Amino acid sequence: MKIAILSRNRRLYSTRRLIEAAEERGHEVRVLDILKCYMDITPSNPSIWYIGEKLEGFDAVIPRIGASVTHYGLAVIRQFEMMGVYCLTESVALGRSRDKLRAMQLFSRKGLGMPRTSFAYHVHNTKDLIKLVGGAPLVVKLCEGTQGRGVVLAETAKAAESVIEAFRELRAEFLVQEFIKEAGGSDIRALVIGTKVVAAMQRTAMEGEFRSNLHRGGSAQLVKLTPSERQTAVKAAQTMGLSIAGVDLLRSSRGPLLMEVNSSPGLEGIEGATHKDVAGAIIKFVEENAKPNKTRTRGGKG
Repeated sequence: MKIAILSRNRRLYSTRRLIEAAEERGHEVRVLDILKCYMDITPSNPSIWYIGEKLEGFDAVIPRIGASVTHYGLAVIRQFEMMGVYCLTESVALGRSRDKLRAMQLFSRKGLGMPRTSFAYHVHNTKDLIKLVGGAPLVVKLCEGTQGRGVVLAETAKAAESVIEAFRELRAEFLVQEFIKEAGGSDIRALVIGTKVVAAMQRTAMEGEFRSNLHRGGSAQLVKLTPSERQTAVKAAQTMGLSIAGVDLLRSSRGPLLMEVNSSPGLEGIEGATHKDVAGAIIKFVEENAKPNKTRTRGGKG
């Protein structure tokens, strides 16, 4: 197979591992910087060009699209889909997963457990938002934040009001969420490929920090999931329409609660914690599913 990996940096761990796994299985791999792609949007013959070269003959595309280039990345993925190339992460699914509010609404519609969440464009009284999630302590989270950035724990109602006011002044979109105290500064990352959880780790925040992200100094270790946690992770990925997803869960007194679903999950932390060949599992899934014009969400709603 001829596989394109859409990544802005081939030296990143996840990109390197995907290259290694694909080449070990005998595939031809090419890394394409998403911002160096440009498109000819012609009804009869849509095409993508890359630094003066027309891109042709690809059997599959593995998008590794950073949050900062989501909009353009979606356009490039859509163009590959129009050309009939199989995309591991489809454009509609990626767009859903990057919109935290939309994702939470979809989870709610499917009856998936999640922390109490409130959202507003304009609130005359910030106390209203705080009451909706059960009061302080609570978490205020930017809708566009990644890797723990833009996530603030407000331990008192007064602190929460100050954070909400600050975000409103910046005209930033944000969510207000219930703080799950019993999680104890830990969460679970379940790596879903297709209809299975192939690896899972528990991430624990460093001392004095409530965010468990590894980029924030958190630690990770292998964890055994309950059947309910596995089912929730798979259903969350399917709700987004994602073939591969990093699903973040909290363990609570009322069962697993969804935090978010990552459409371009990093592989370094989870491969290190579980000692599993996640990159190899991804390439195997691509081999089994890459067929021309195979786009599950073609023409669907975002």
